[in-house]
Amino acid sequence: MFAITEAFDSLRDFMTAGGSVLWLIAFLALFMWSLILERIWYFNTGHKEFMKGIESQWKSIPEHTSWRATQIKDKLISEANHEINKYMPLIQTCVALAPLFGLLGTVTGMIEVFQVMAFTGGGDARSMAGGVSKATLPTMAGMTTALSGVFAQIYLNSAKTRQELFVKEIIKN
Repeated sequence: MFAITEAFDSLRDFMTAGGSVLWLIAFLALFMWSLILERIWYFNTGHKEFMKGIESQWKSIPEHTSWRATQIKDKLISEANHEINKYMPLIQTCVALAPLFGLLGTVTGMIEVFQVMAFTGGGDARSMAGGVSKATLPTMAGMTTALSGVFAQIYLNSAKTRQELFVKEIIKN
């Protein structure tokens, strides 16, 4: 119990030291990782069930060479690709936004440094160090969030490619 309390205290201190933009980065990371975990779960479990339905629809067609069969094939491939690519652009957007939010934290932290310097007639070293710390923590958090998202995106893109090839293999003439 003490370890959990200590962990939450450390997290609270970190978030306080980083400023309000750090909370924005934390919410972005939580949102991004919830989408990533949903996609990982889908590729490992849900997509197999979805593909069983697509395969049964394709096999229920008596012949696969007519114009009608080609249109049904295109529709089934399109539905499968839609499900495969769901949330992928949103994950890419979150990965791109994370360093920008980190930069926003840098700017707001440096503004605080300049305000301290202006109000104290040049500023003391301790106040300036606190502002610089507030500026660098969001930068680090934004870059860490983006980097973790990039690694997850690489995994998801390879899974997406595998599933698209699987769809084409199941639905062939």
